[in-house]
Amino acid sequence: MDDAQGTHPRTNCFSCRGRAQSEWCALDHGDVALLNDCKASNVYQPGQTIFTQGAACLGVFCVETGAVAIRKTDVDGNSVIVRLAHAGATLGYRAFFADAPYRASADALMPSRICFIDKVALRKLLGRNPTVGHSFLRHMARDLEEADEARLHAAALPVRARLAHLLLVLKDRFASSTHDGKLVIELPLSRQDMAAMVGTRPETIARAVRGFQDDRIARFDGRRVEVSDLERLLDELDSNEA
Repeated sequence: MDDAQGTHPRTNCFSCRGRAQSEWCALDHGDVALLNDCKASNVYQPGQTIFTQGAACLGVFCVETGAVAIRKTDVDGNSVIVRLAHAGATLGYRAFFADAPYRASADALMPSRICFIDKVALRKLLGRNPTVGHSFLRHMARDLEEADEARLHAAALPVRARLAHLLLVLKDRFASSTHDGKLVIELPLSRQDMAAMVGTRPETIARAVRGFQDDRIARFDGRRVEVSDLERLLDELDSNEA
């Protein structure tokens, strides 16, 4: 938590909009005061690492603003993004509850304000307010449900539908509109990362991208995607889920 990352120790938990969307919404006024006093807040620039896979879990991290890539590395050193985290997300909590090292790495995708709560303070908060622990259990259950749904999509949906779904998810955070009404998505992911997130190989994603371009559903230019007709992109997904 050094100055190179931009330490901001006086960020106020009482005014944090992300808290209302997270497990921390169960905290009462006194618990929020404790959290506000014990956490550290830092701003991470794109590409900066927040925590590393395999490192000892020293606490949990809360995303106040920005976007974070959760990345896993296999035994051969291949690293891919497995999910994205945004404002309100708590990172590293599964490692905390399992008393295990972090199971993945986390890197900032854009300037992101991240708060850190160490293990001692978190244990104290859980002891004072068991409802917070129950909220984390519900979060774990949702994570398992989402993982099951992702496996179902990978088994049942064609790659084009999975790519359409990923683009629709990314547009909510990374899209803007041009003067002529086209949707432009600035992808935070490489083609390899996109392939990993939809459960296929990079060459298969490349074929799906060419198909979208040939059918004039979307035009890809590096990490810039221009969608001229959002309805056609939605149809790509809906026609396979009907």
